Amino acid sequence: MPRSYDEAAGKVANEKGYRNMVLIAPNYPAGKDHLNGFKRFYQGAVKDEIYTKVGQIDYAAEIAQIRAAKPDAVYFFLPAAMGINFIKQYVGGGLKDIPLIAPGFSADQDVIAAVGEPMLGILNTAHWAHDLKAPGNAEFVAAFRKKYDGRYPTVYAAQAYDTIMAMDAAVRAVGGKVGDRAAVLAALKKADFKSVRGDFRYGPNQFPVQNYYLRVVEKDASGQLTNKLVSTVMEKHQDAYVGECKGMGK
Repeated sequence: MPRSYDEAAGKVANEKGYRNMVLIAPNYPAGKDHLNGFKRFYQGAVKDEIYTKVGQIDYAAEIAQIRAAKPDAVYFFLPAAMGINFIKQYVGGGLKDIPLIAPGFSADQDVIAAVGEPMLGILNTAHWAHDLKAPGNAEFVAAFRKKYDGRYPTVYAAQAYDTIMAMDAAVRAVGGKVGDRAAVLAALKKADFKSVRGDFRYGPNQFPVQNYYLRVVEKDASGQLTNKLVSTVMEKHQDAYVGECKGMGK
């Protein structure tokens, strides 16, 4: 499966000059896919590749292993409670001076809310940021925050909003005749809507062709922890397997 978040993170690690890294993920197919995605673009040395138990919550042994390796930085894919516990223990274990890089959903607003201050400074890559200058993004973020007591949206919320806008555009394009499946699919493929993530289209294998961004967890003007957009890492990036999927878009 394509792992563009991880590929973007590998590129960031190169640009930051991290020549020796430790990678950590759960020992299951998705964990290995994510680390392979990172290694696809990372050009430095992998000092250690650590695979943990799925659902693990105690990372004392892994943190000791990282401390002994003395890497320039650590890349982690540890979803949900695994990541929350890892970040807290990593910083609590005295490793805050070794930078952490993650895919965006491992450092998104829901994770920030659960972890708190130890999130500060974590670098992460995603296809959207709440402060991205894209058509309709500021309005989407403002409406979301108004409805949800000032909380910033997550990547998943932005993605859901885009999905609704894409469906709405397709339905309008066919004049509401949703029973015409071929026409609806053709309209969807055009992606004729304003995406809050910026430029957006589908590749021949129906995976998005889009930009990927670097974000960092900081405090906003009111002191709330959130992600701040740093830069564009990849422009109009296609997934790694697009060349193997010729003819799918026909």
